[in-house]
Amino acid sequence: MEPSTYPEPEIRLARLADSVGLSPVWPPTGEFLDGLAERTGLRTHDLLLVADLPLPGNTWLFDETAGASSSLVERSLALSASARRLLRTRARSMTAPADTLAPQELRPYEQYPPGFGSLLLRMLALRNLNWSGAAKAMCLMSGVCKAASTIGAVGRGVKPLDAEMLDGFAATLGTPVVVLAGLTGVQQRAESRELKPEVVDTAALVWEVRHLTWDQESQLTEYAEVLGKG
Repeated sequence: MEPSTYPEPEIRLARLADSVGLSPVWPPTGEFLDGLAERTGLRTHDLLLVADLPLPGNTWLFDETAGASSSLVERSLALSASARRLLRTRARSMTAPADTLAPQELRPYEQYPPGFGSLLLRMLALRNLNWSGAAKAMCLMSGVCKAASTIGAVGRGVKPLDAEMLDGFAATLGTPVVVLAGLTGVQQRAESRELKPEVVDTAALVWEVRHLTWDQESQLTEYAEVLGKG
């Protein structure tokens, strides 16, 4: 996506608001962002990225060896609704020990040009998903199975953001594809379906575990396995 085709932040936020029938507000108030997050399924942090506004100070603190693993995602998708609630509650109750998280360090190949592809990859990065982690989660959650390098190419603007990839990003972020279509201007596929409850819940879980350590994520995966047997 060339920078010249990437609109200003107020236009991007207005597109999101329009996609869910909400009147745009600029500059955005906290109340507006909270309402937009609720309607779109995106997180307030995602909306701050869209609007080029500062994020909370601890946003980019991670254990970069962690993030939602394919094992955790797969187990979550297979659970009943009640078990998924228990799993997310357990995730929310966990806090990383002091000094186990560090500021995210961007590699040279993660220095993206302005564009919708880079915006969506930064949303995934908020969830502690690198290219490989994003590719695995996207495949399990949406059936859109691409190489990690392809995910990265979308972020770098080398590969266009198309309708198939839009489905993949929507599922991984837990937002209806119509929302991302409205934001990006990419036409969604005719066969695009409403996200299943297990996908929405798993996307919420991916968000909840972003600041956990590798050991904590492993414990949560073991708990998901126990829930699956119950």
